[in-house]
Amino acid sequence: MLDYKIKTYEEAIDIVNEVGLLPLAPLFPDYPSLSSITVKENWYTETEFDPWGWRTRFAADGIAAYGKFVKKKSVLISRELLPYIRTVLGNPMSVKDRYYNGMLLKDAFDLHSHILQEEGIDTRLLRAKADMKAKEKKKAFDNGLLELQASLDIVVSGTKEKQNAIGEKNGWNSTSYETIEHWTEKNKIENIEIDREEALQKLLQHFSVISSPESMKKFQKLFL
Repeated sequence: MLDYKIKTYEEAIDIVNEVGLLPLAPLFPDYPSLSSITVKENWYTETEFDPWGWRTRFAADGIAAYGKFVKKKSVLISRELLPYIRTVLGNPMSVKDRYYNGMLLKDAFDLHSHILQEEGIDTRLLRAKADMKAKEKKKAFDNGLLELQASLDIVVSGTKEKQNAIGEKNGWNSTSYETIEHWTEKNKIENIEIDREEALQKLLQHFSVISSPESMKKFQKLFL
C-alpha cells in the first residue's frame, strides 16, 4: 500500500490530488484511506488537525467532491478525476428522464428537485421541505440521498451549524447538499466531453500506477 502519514489539511490535499479517489475509511485492499493515513488521536477533536473536519472542507473549498459515491461509502474525488469518474459511474440520462422512465424512485426525484431549487440546502430543511421529517420517513430520506450520490447527481457541499434562537451553537452541524452541476460550475471544473470507454481507460491507467494487484482488481470491478 502507498505509505502515507499526514497531520495537516494541506498534506491531505496533496494526497487527494495524487491518488484521485480517497475513501474516508478503508474500502480497497492495500489502498489508502483518510483514516489510515492520519493520526487516530486527532479524529473528532475539533482542532485544525481533525480529519473529520477536513472532509467537508474539501468540498467547501472546491478541492474535491465529497459524498457516498462508491458502495454507499464516503469518498473524496479530486477535481482532475471527477469528470472521468462521473462519466463511468454516473448516469448519462437526466434525473427527470430516469424518473419518468421508472429508473429513479420518487423520493429521490423529489429530493433532487428541492436541492435543485435551493443549492446547498441542509438536511434539516431538506427533510422539512420534502415532507419527510417523520421518523418513519427517515429511511426513505436516507435512501433517496444515497441513490442520488451513487449516480453522482448530488454532492455534499459542506455543513451548516445548528443554532438556537439567540444564535448560539446548538447540537451537531447539519450536512448540506447541492447538485454536481452547480458544484462543478461554482468551482470552475471543466466539463470534459469524453465517451465512457475513453474515460474508463483513463481511470484504469491512473489506478494501475498507484494500486496493488489486489486493489486494482477492485477498481476494475467497480468501473467495468
